[in-house]
Amino acid sequence: QVQLVESGGGLVQAGGSLRLSCAASGRIISIIAMGWYRQAPGKQRELVARITGSGSTNYADSVKGRGTISRDNAKNTVYLQMNSLKPEDTAVYYCHADVNQGIMRGRNDYWGQGTQVTVSS
Repeated sequence: QVQLVESGGGLVQAGGSLRLSCAASGRIISIIAMGWYRQAPGKQRELVARITGSGSTNYADSVKGRGTISRDNAKNTVYLQMNSLKPEDTAVYYCHADVNQGIMRGRNDYWGQGTQVTVSS
């Protein structure tokens, strides 16, 4: 099993910044990719940003230029720095990991429990 522990959510004013962290632990051979998704009330979960083990990144159009995803491979940790936050960024943010757990367990997806980000206007 793999556990994802998120931190860094909270209440922030529009125009402010925050940094989300997500640390993965457990039966991990390697992490293929990690990322952040978000789900606002009444909406589907959507990708915010994703980074592969080699450092390739992709971002939702809505956060390009405002968000930066980074990764510490040694710590199996991913970070999301969000700047110039807007009320429409308000959502529960979920960490996701695409994990190689070896020959017996194979490749599996894991999700964190989510952290609330609220941006006040």
